[in-house]
Amino acid sequence: MRRNRCSVLVVTWVLLFGIASRTAKAEVITLTADTFSDKIKEKDTAWFVKFCVPWCKHCKNLGSLWEDLGKEMEGEDEIEIGEVDCATNKPVCSKVDIHSYPTFKVFYDGEEVAKYQGPRNIGSLKTFVLEEAEKAAAKAQLDDEKEL
Repeated sequence: MRRNRCSVLVVTWVLLFGIASRTAKAEVITLTADTFSDKIKEKDTAWFVKFCVPWCKHCKNLGSLWEDLGKEMEGEDEIEIGEVDCATNKPVCSKVDIHSYPTFKVFYDGEEVAKYQGPRNIGSLKTFVLEEAEKAAAKAQLDDEKEL
């Protein structure tokens, strides 16, 4: 009987740990000076990136909004949600012309395609990135067809 209880506890722990590790999956990808350029150049992928600094009250006021957006966008193909800490990655932020925080930009195939300046809620952010990603993909397809 004692062996069965141990087995049940072990199986329960494994199941709980497995579920917890899946739900802890990062929906928002932290981009750094080492990863930013390569990531935003990923073929046929839109990156919606938040640029912030830890001391910014407006960034702090976002709370879990960006993480919530990441979870909301999890099922969307070819759209990634990223973030850059401009305090530790100043060259990245300078390169993409970040002067205020937070700043939200969409990149596609390595190019900046849009800057978000609308309401800060999940619905508006999601609608914006879906529309911008679709426009960027259509433009990229037209550009590819012109090259043929």
